[in-house]
Amino acid sequence: MAGSSPDAGATVPRRAYLLWIAVPLAILALAVAWLIAADPLSAFRNGAPPVEAITFERTILDGNGIRVLVRAGGSEPMKIAQVQVDDAYWQFTQEPSGPLARGDTAWISVPFPWVLGEAHAINIVTNTGATFAHEIPVAVPTPTRDTISLTSQILLGGFVGILPVAIGLMFYPALRGVGRDGMTFLLSLTVGLLAFLFVDAFADALELAGEAAALFQGSTMVVLAATASFLLLLAVGRWKGAPRGLALATFIALGIGLHNLGEGLAIGAAFAAGAAGLGTFLVLGFTLHNITEGIGIAAPILKQRPPLWAFAALTLLAGAPAVVGLWIGSLAYAPQWSALALAIGAGAILQVIVEVGAMLARDRGEGSRALLAPSAMAGLLAGAGFMYVTAMLVKI
Repeated sequence: MAGSSPDAGATVPRRAYLLWIAVPLAILALAVAWLIAADPLSAFRNGAPPVEAITFERTILDGNGIRVLVRAGGSEPMKIAQVQVDDAYWQFTQEPSGPLARGDTAWISVPFPWVLGEAHAINIVTNTGATFAHEIPVAVPTPTRDTISLTSQILLGGFVGILPVAIGLMFYPALRGVGRDGMTFLLSLTVGLLAFLFVDAFADALELAGEAAALFQGSTMVVLAATASFLLLLAVGRWKGAPRGLALATFIALGIGLHNLGEGLAIGAAFAAGAAGLGTFLVLGFTLHNITEGIGIAAPILKQRPPLWAFAALTLLAGAPAVVGLWIGSLAYAPQWSALALAIGAGAILQVIVEVGAMLARDRGEGSRALLAPSAMAGLLAGAGFMYVTAMLVKI
């Protein structure tokens, strides 16, 4: 139409879109305001106390007594009225003070003279009479953030994560001479060990999620995090085609590194909980357990000659997260974040399984039938079997 502006026809629809966004939001706001003002739920209240829940996320033992970090998960704000330790009531301080709303956290400090090596039971009593129990199986001083402790943890994490991966990668020269069936065996071995790590990480994530506060919806969080990690890494990895060679080895190292983060959390938590002997046993078991992971990282690059710095980078990517996990596990452990880390690692490992399986099928030119070759079946069984047997050393 002559004389009309080219933007005139677009202005009305844009305003209409904004209107149809504003109207439902306004109705929602009115509904919320009415619910608060009219309080129609009052007719359903029968005098019963509100639902209360407390989750213990952290325990610290030092020269001043016992400190626990608790998270509230009830339907209404709750007030901590009393604290029992070993069936005796003790004076306590709460920081921050006051009622705890849903999702709030607070530190509860009790000047209790705990005994080294003994077990202690804590009971928190709310003003409604509800009680929530927490057990300290073995009382030992909680690790501190001093230089000596951090240095020791670096050495320990390196022994658990970095050293075994480096040892596995040292087999690279000896593996370069394998033929077609040997390459199929090694790639299938990688798939087998990664399949075990995926199941192991996912199961551990679900177990830890069950210890977290209900408001985190642990099992749902684990599934969503693993799925998101898998899809994101799959999209990144295939941005310029399916990864091969050093790119695929990097993804394998990343997936293993995220899993080693979870292993570091387990060891750090064991030491923080006082299971020092158990921690030493875990260290030896994890070291043997992780040597095969280095071989799995080397498999996709056997037909290449990467520079030495690439091997060092792959070793650190796969092994260094064990150091970080050990720090977190011993100094700031919380079940929900540990479950989240393991879930992300499980998703990353699943992405690597898909890519290594695709590489195996391409290299043999047989499609999905490549996984049915005798050398492939032997590699799958060897990888999963070795990881299962060595896992017996770290499962209690």
